[in-house]
This record gives sequence, structure tokens and C-alpha cells, in this order.
Amino acid sequence: MEFEVRLIFKAIGFIILIIIGVPSNVFILAIFIHTKITEKKLLPSNAILTMLALVNLLVIITKGIPQAIHSIGIRNILNDTECKLFSFMYRICRGMTICVTSLLSCNQCVILAPPSKSWLILKQKISPNLPWIMLCLWSINIAIYPSCLIHVRAIGNYTTSKYTLHLEFCNHDFMTFQSYVANGIAIALRDFSFVGSMTLASCYIVFTLHRHGKQVQGMRSSDKNPGKSVEYKASRAVVLLVTIYVALFGLDSCIWIYTLIVSRVSPAISDARVFFGTLYAALSPVVIIKTNKKIKTTLICNNKKEQIHSTDTTTTDSSE
Repeated sequence: MEFEVRLIFKAIGFIILIIIGVPSNVFILAIFIHTKITEKKLLPSNAILTMLALVNLLVIITKGIPQAIHSIGIRNILNDTECKLFSFMYRICRGMTICVTSLLSCNQCVILAPPSKSWLILKQKISPNLPWIMLCLWSINIAIYPSCLIHVRAIGNYTTSKYTLHLEFCNHDFMTFQSYVANGIAIALRDFSFVGSMTLASCYIVFTLHRHGKQVQGMRSSDKNPGKSVEYKASRAVVLLVTIYVALFGLDSCIWIYTLIVSRVSPAISDARVFFGTLYAALSPVVIIKTNKKIKTTLICNNKKEQIHSTDTTTTDSSE
């Protein structure tokens, strides 16, 4: 009975995650790709958000969907090749969510920074070199996970070493203690480096926003200044995204540490860790849609076009 209840909650959780995450990420991709095609340009921050939506979507496809299918009772859904590809893609894209969120916060930090010589160099370098920065982030994450293409196999009747991660539909056997430790160190260095950089950048953004708030006290409200309003609203949105990520990352890390300490871990604990590890892919696009100026402007314009079209249709019908 307890086993069935766990699977019911797991299925509900991942299905909700898929229902929210897939359409919202696809919507963001569609808006920004359309903007790039029609306007021939995309702000660096929106280009970064486009990449974040893409990797979020791939995280849900490679982890959320298989977990949902497994939780409703369908077993052996992936063969060896599919296990390798899904595991490889999921781990790379989940790593990219860390890197891209960190890049987003650092970019916003540079935007808010004073126009000094050193900051000015960064302001001028980020935009033209953004494709190379993205390529570098992809390369870093691809370099960490070659073992997924070699040692990941579908669940089956075969012997595994004690250095094996037993996933619900795949096994990742590192074979040796050295490869197991090396992989863990590489992941830890990447995670804490990028989470640390996004945290520091967000602290600087919060400090800048707080200082600006003090400066405008007794003066005209900053909301009446469109330039400042847009800039600082974007900054608050970035801080919110980073806060969500750091909170989920901290929760994931706490559960992971708990699994290392306890000899036998409840399946519900493992399910919770996988769920929280994937949750950012569904929450972040909702925040982006609610706070991004370009998306909101596009939605308003489309609504106005629909209203005009509806009015024209009504007028034509009346004249007939």
C-alpha cells in the first residue's frame, strides 16, 4: 500500500511538472526565436534565457518524462543505447542549467556595474562573445560526462560493481573507485564554482538595488523613469531565478548528503531528490514569462491584434 501511494504521488508530481514545464519552455523558445527572425537581433539577456529554456526543456524530456512513465507502472522503457543517450543528455543539460543561470546573473551584474574602465571592457566583450561563451559552457559539461556513453546500461540481469548508480531505468557503473571519485570531484567543482559565482553576482545586484533605493528616497519615484524601471525589474527577476535555483540546489545537496550518511535510503527520499533536481526546469520558465519585458510586450501586442481583428470582423458583419 505504501509503495502504491509513493508511486501515485510521484506520478502526479512529474506529470504536473511536465504539463507546466514543456509548454512554458516551448513558448519562451518560440517567442525569442520569432524575435530573432523578425527583428534580426536579440538582447544578450534574452539570448541567455533562450538557451536556459532549451536546456530546461531537454531536462524535462530526458528525466521528467521517463520518471513519469516509470511511476505509472511501465518498466524497461529504455534499451542500452537509449539509456546512454538519455543519461548523457540529462546530465549535460542539468549542468547547463547551473552554468546558464550563473551566466545570466553575471551578465546582469555587469549591466548594473558602474561605467568604470574595467567594467566597460566586460560590458563590451560579453555581447559579441556570447556564442563562444555558450560553446565553452557546453564543452565543459560534455567533458565531464563521457562515462555516460560508455558505462550506462539498461536495467537487466547482469553483475555490477559496487561503484554503480542504480537509477530506476538505467545503471551507471563507474567500474573503478578512481573513475567514481574523479567524476564526483569534477561535478562538485563545476556545481560549487557556478553556484558560488551566481550567488556572489546576485548579492552584488541586491546591494546595487538597495543602494539605488536609498538614493531615490525623497526624489521622484524610480517607477516614473522607464529606463531605470525596466533595468531594475530585470535585475529583480534574475535574483528571483537565482534564489529559486540556489534553494533547490541546497535541498538537493542536503538529500544527497543524507543518502551518503544513511546505509539504506527510502525510495521516497530518492524520488524527492530527482523531483527537486528537475523542478527548476518547470519553475524558471514561469518566472521568465511573468517578468520578461519582451515576452509581456509580445503578448500585449498579440492581444491588441486579436481585439482589432475581432472589432473589424464585427463591423464587417454589421455592415452586411
